[in-house]
Amino acid sequence: MKSPGPIFTSHLFPILDAKLIELLSSLSPSDWEKQTIAPLWKVKDIAAHLLDTNLRAVSMLRDNYQDESPGVIHGYQDLVSYLNRLNADWVTAMKRLSTKVLIELLEITGPPYCDYLKSLDPFEKAKFSVAWAGEDESYNWFHIARDYTEKWHHQQQIRLAVGQEKALYTHELYHPHLDTSMRALPYHYRDITGSEGEVIQFKIKGEGGGDWYLYHHGERWIQVVDSPIEPICKVEIPGHIAWKLFTNETINFNKNVLITGKQELGIKLLEMKAVMM
Repeated sequence: MKSPGPIFTSHLFPILDAKLIELLSSLSPSDWEKQTIAPLWKVKDIAAHLLDTNLRAVSMLRDNYQDESPGVIHGYQDLVSYLNRLNADWVTAMKRLSTKVLIELLEITGPPYCDYLKSLDPFEKAKFSVAWAGEDESYNWFHIARDYTEKWHHQQQIRLAVGQEKALYTHELYHPHLDTSMRALPYHYRDITGSEGEVIQFKIKGEGGGDWYLYHHGERWIQVVDSPIEPICKVEIPGHIAWKLFTNETINFNKNVLITGKQELGIKLLEMKAVMM
């Protein structure tokens, strides 16, 4: 069975950025104050966070600049706590900026960020690993794809709050987000017992969706592109639910997710997150 190959997304960042600027430029003053599904953030706060994403990446990765040490990081949760503090500090400071200034800064900082990503050799070691996939070291293509999922889902949080979600649900833009998120599957299922030859199928419905598979080769679950074997469990998720599930949003799982076959294998997916948390 064939393992999935790399996911290339650097060419999508300018498209995503252009859609963000178009969206933000269309918002009314009241839209900027709407609550998003991220409990602590309104629309303006997420826009500010996306600006931080541009600036921090260019400063830290392109320019090798580090203004403060994160201190001693003993493990995953220490890293998450550090990142949460950085995010909160930035969003608080950005409250003093007008929405017009935020848009202008996003327009200015987007191109150098995109240019930096395009300059990376996709098969060189990335400075930061994709921890939610269980990797201690990652290639640049995976680091870039992870950044793509961050930009995609934060923009979609804004779109959801203002009722303009449809633009990001195309196959071109949504499928890479889902495909990258699904790379967490083997790590997420690492402690789940299986028997050799068993297959779990995950189907996400809608234009950006597709099918993903885990195959048990006798020692552990591995991700494969396709499988002729009848799955022992099949999980079906509507496209408009999947991104929320993988980014720590609250979902009525019983109402929206269909699991057939071995229920305990399917239920495990509902705990999977493809973000730092």
